Amino acid sequence: MRYYLGADLGATKTHTLIVDQTGRALGFGESGPANHESVGYDGMFQSMHDGMVQALHSAGLKKEQISGAGFGVAGYDWPSEIEATVAVIDRLKLIASYKFVNDAVPGLIAGSEEGWGVVVVSGTGSNCRGWDREHKREGRVTGHGVMMGEGAGGSELMHRCMQIVGYSWTKRLPKTTLADAMIAYVGAKDLEDLMRGYTTYEYHIGAEAARIVFRVAEEGDQAARDLIFWAGTELGEMGNAVIRQLEFENLAFDVVMTGSMFDGGRMLIEPMHETIQKLAPKARLVRLRVPPVVGAVILGMEAAAFKITPEIRKTITETISVLRNVSVR
Repeated sequence: MRYYLGADLGATKTHTLIVDQTGRALGFGESGPANHESVGYDGMFQSMHDGMVQALHSAGLKKEQISGAGFGVAGYDWPSEIEATVAVIDRLKLIASYKFVNDAVPGLIAGSEEGWGVVVVSGTGSNCRGWDREHKREGRVTGHGVMMGEGAGGSELMHRCMQIVGYSWTKRLPKTTLADAMIAYVGAKDLEDLMRGYTTYEYHIGAEAARIVFRVAEEGDQAARDLIFWAGTELGEMGNAVIRQLEFENLAFDVVMTGSMFDGGRMLIEPMHETIQKLAPKARLVRLRVPPVVGAVILGMEAAAFKITPEIRKTITETISVLRNVSVR
């Protein structure tokens, strides 16, 4: 029997999964954050190591028994980071073949029916990547949000939300109940106090407040509805950029949606869908319903040149839920 390891190295946590060649999930580990931009490469290694040890213990295996490994790495954005990432993975002392990709890609592998297409991430931040059918060509955006004019995750949504609230205060735009909602959220005395506290960094309004925008939009506030429409359109444009890079315009393929922002439903998804359909009418939007670590372990199988069948995919997704109640990021 052969065994494969996958690890989803995130900014807040790391999930590690071990399956056998039939796809049966055998071991799982959850450890700390592993984005080198926030915890450094030593912190990245520690989280990888801790997750691997947990998963091996859970599976009753030794690392020498692993035949292939796949890693989705948060913070791995540029070829200049390859050498440092390889050095960290090699510290695990696996004898298996391995592959590593940006942490957006495992969501695409896990969520698309055939393991290729486009993935749009909208959670705290946002990202978009794509792979062709042969996993030879990759399309991407920078993944650096406001800095590069890309959106829209929760952080970008709230950045724009507070601009709109500021416009309301200066009467550049009409009054919006978003202002009242943000005043209540931070406990400000009034709109001027909200502006003062926000611009002096006394009041923090980050991605976690995105749910309030959706609530206000559902209650009928036009500014909030327009804001969510903007976010959906922006996500669609990110997808279109990658579609053009990979020349997918006339193909039938999956666009996998992953991240908590998509919990907002049709108000966000419909403008994204309409934007993508104008360029790629055969594109299918699908929501990721399994943990991204499923894609990482499939990548590990691919690294060992093991053929993944639909039956294996199904077995992984069914048995991981039994092994551990893992939530989709």
